[in-house]
Order: sequence, then C-alpha cells, then structure tokens
Amino acid sequence: MIEVKNLVKKYGGHLAVDNLNFTVEKGQIYGFLGPNGAGKSTTMNIITGYIASTEGTVTVDGHDILEEPEAAKKCIGYLPEQPPLYFDMTVAEYLNFAAELKQVEKPKRKEMIQEVMEMTGITDVGGRVIKNLSKGYRQRVGLAQALIGFPEILILDEPTVGLDPKQMIEIRELIKSLSKNHTVILSSHILSEVSAVCDYIMIISKGKLVASDTPENLSKEMAGAQKLSLLVKGSPQEVESAVGNIHQVSSFCCEESEQEGVLKVSLEAEPEADVREEIFFAMADRKLPILELMTTSMSLEDVFLELTEGGEEPEGEEKGRRKSMFGTRLKKTPEEELEEEEENHAGNL
Repeated sequence: MIEVKNLVKKYGGHLAVDNLNFTVEKGQIYGFLGPNGAGKSTTMNIITGYIASTEGTVTVDGHDILEEPEAAKKCIGYLPEQPPLYFDMTVAEYLNFAAELKQVEKPKRKEMIQEVMEMTGITDVGGRVIKNLSKGYRQRVGLAQALIGFPEILILDEPTVGLDPKQMIEIRELIKSLSKNHTVILSSHILSEVSAVCDYIMIISKGKLVASDTPENLSKEMAGAQKLSLLVKGSPQEVESAVGNIHQVSSFCCEESEQEGVLKVSLEAEPEADVREEIFFAMADRKLPILELMTTSMSLEDVFLELTEGGEEPEGEEKGRRKSMFGTRLKKTPEEELEEEEENHAGNL
C-alpha cells in the first residue's frame, strides 16, 4: 500500500529524516514508534503530502505523492496530533464540510456521515458545537473526519495524546475495529499503546529506521541470552556456590525477598543455552528449595530502550567478566587468564 524509498528531510542544518526505507502492507496496524524528536511526525507529514521531502520518494497505492498528489491523497485519511477542528461548528456541520472537501458525491454524504458517526461513537453529539466537547470526543471527531470517504489507509499521529485512561482504551478499541477494513499507521511514543494495538512495529531513532518486525519477533531477536528469575530458600553464599559451578551461566545476582530466608535470584545464561535442569539439580544437591522458577522475556520497553539509546559495551576491567553481587568473578576472560599465567611464570622465576 505504501512504499517509502531513501526518504530524507532536512530543516536547514538539522537532519530530521535520514535515508528512511520501509513498506506498509495491506490490512494491518503498523506502529511507528520512537522518542520525541525522532522524526515520526515529519515522516507522516511527508507520506500524507503535507510537506515535501528533501530527497527520496513515497508511493501510495502506486501513486507518487508528489507527481500524483490527488490520486495518492484519496487513499489516505489523516489524523494529525492536533485534530484540524473548527470549534464553532457542530459535529455534523464539520463532517459535512470534510465530506465536501473530499469531494464525496452529494447523494452519498448524509448516509456516509451517519455511518462514520456510528463507527466512532459520536452520533449522540452530532448536534453539539465542537468547542463544548471533551478532549476524548474531539479526538473521535478528528478520527471521523479521517474516515470520511472510507480511505484504504488511516494515518494517526499520537491519537491518544492528552486523553485519560478510559478515553485511551476506548480509542484503542476503536482503532482495532477499524483495522478490519483499513490499513492503519499509528504513531506513538507510548509503548503500552503500541504493544496493545499494533500487529507490526517500526522503531525510528534520530531519523533512522532501527528495527521493523512484529512485537513478538523483536523481543525474541533482542533477547539473545536466556534470563531466569528464581525464588530460592537459602543463604547468598550457598546460592553462589551452586550457580558458580554451572559453566553456561554468564551472570547472576541475588537479593533478599519479602519472605524471610528466601532470596530473589536473577541469572543470565549464554545464548542458546537452557540451564533450567542444571539449576534445579545444583540447588537440589545443596538442599536449597526452589520455590519459583520462571524465564523472563524482553519487553517492548526493553527493546525500545536498547535500540534508541544503545547499550554501552563495558570497558577495562569490567569487560567480559561474569560477576555475582559479591564481586566474585565466575569466569575469567582470555586476557585475564593470560595475565595470570604471566604473573605465575614471573613468580616461579
């Protein structure tokens, strides 16, 4: 439905969008995720033809947005972050005005407006002046104008910003229902919103697309090592002794839990390693009861922070070590082993 190629947008010396490439397929909800200032709104404004790109092309249903703007824009319904409302109009007057602008045939207007109002849940406020509506209803009216003409693509920029929790849930459910007949691109920096609504996620950072996949696949790809969370009855020294003998455990830490004598243990295994059985038998051998054991997956929030901020590689003495909460090295790096050998050799001389 939408193909973006080598998209670049510069504002003077500021690069807002940096060589962006992606494709939007029909019939799904796409989440456009990124921190404030990442270039989400700029990209959406370019796709809708609101502003021009510095370089690159945007094709909507086979129509170039710059060369065939009218044909391309007929396929798109757009809800900006600030809905383009006329506050002195009633809801019905405003939607009729939007239908005129979108060149909906006059005999079809009344029926279409009625259907759109029912879809967005604003039939009861059709005769009210927009300035007297709540924030949630104004968002619904903005969404209704985007639906006029029943475009195949809906582009929604921060559709739940400023809403209370109840209104946010209502708008999310509405967006989900709209995906049955529309392709939806949803821009947001609210992670819970994206994970609750979207089938596919594109993460943008500093104008670049840094990830593009389903929420589940993003979590799997970024997770890498297996992470386990345990509740173990015993002392920190006993737990460390048990875990320290398992070669594939790369790091662990433990802390007191709310239950007396019970520790919260978090550990990470090397990639592709499943150490659950070894953990069980190691604890059993030392008579340390495991009250709870579960794997922990990487959340969308973890993925987002990893991709938009980037994890720093440890340096110096910290690099490559496996440590417990007590500072004990569970495994030496090759450099440390070599250094120890040289020290021993020097001592023997």
